[in-house]
Amino acid sequence: MGRLELVARQLVEGLMMGRHRSPFKGSSVEFVEHREYYPGDEIRHIDWRAYGKTGRYYVKEFEDETNLRAHLLVDASGSMKYAGRTLSKFEYARALAASLAWLLTTQRDSVGLITFDSKVREQLRPSSSRESLRRIIHVLEGTTPGADTGLAAVLDSALPTIQRRSLLILISDCFDSPEALERTLQRCRHARHEVVVLRIVAPEEVEFPFSKPTQFRDLEISDNRLLVDPARLRQEYLRQYHDFATRLEQICGNLGVDYRVHRTSDSLQSVLGLWLAERMSVRSRPQH
Repeated sequence: MGRLELVARQLVEGLMMGRHRSPFKGSSVEFVEHREYYPGDEIRHIDWRAYGKTGRYYVKEFEDETNLRAHLLVDASGSMKYAGRTLSKFEYARALAASLAWLLTTQRDSVGLITFDSKVREQLRPSSSRESLRRIIHVLEGTTPGADTGLAAVLDSALPTIQRRSLLILISDCFDSPEALERTLQRCRHARHEVVVLRIVAPEEVEFPFSKPTQFRDLEISDNRLLVDPARLRQEYLRQYHDFATRLEQICGNLGVDYRVHRTSDSLQSVLGLWLAERMSVRSRPQH
């Protein structure tokens, strides 16, 4: 097994299993749809009648195998390269994504993956098979941050490919126009998807601890470098950063989107445990 797979397994095995619940209820044996067969799927679920008609292998999916359908949307844009005194934002994001994929698969939920920068780079359809989990981890291990961010535009282009109501887990630093992101999240909610935004930030972004003359580099478009005196920028930077973060939180709150901010210095296991515990608490509340 690859290093990322080991990390994900160790993180998930450290949590109390069985706490995750699906927000979507249905018959435990209700047929849902066909999907293309992947190596590792159980042969007994192949629809041989469909094979006779098409010459291709398709697997029947039932509601008990797809109790929840989740799509992990992982930002692989240039800004995710940033690493200060901790892991880079992308390294943290993909470890978190791999751990969530492992957890969901263990719970027999279906999980898919979309990686993106200014466009979709890889897309894997949701599946609950172990082979699908390995494909997700393989893609995450082979992905490196690339071009500039196109967060809202990418979500807009990916949304039509997500045909069934799903849990969309966006793992990103969310560097895009808040207004554009708001419109996209509105479309996701209008399509009745449940949306979770896990915003990944570096401690240096939040605190701006620089004091001596520092060279800053554009990680996305131009690779420009600029030597500045941080003391002259600090107050204005922190004001703009706070305004941006506050606006994102307001947008998500207004739309009923679960919004979390995680620093790359936070323990991944603590992040997973807290998030799952809170979601379990929400799901167990009486409905009025």
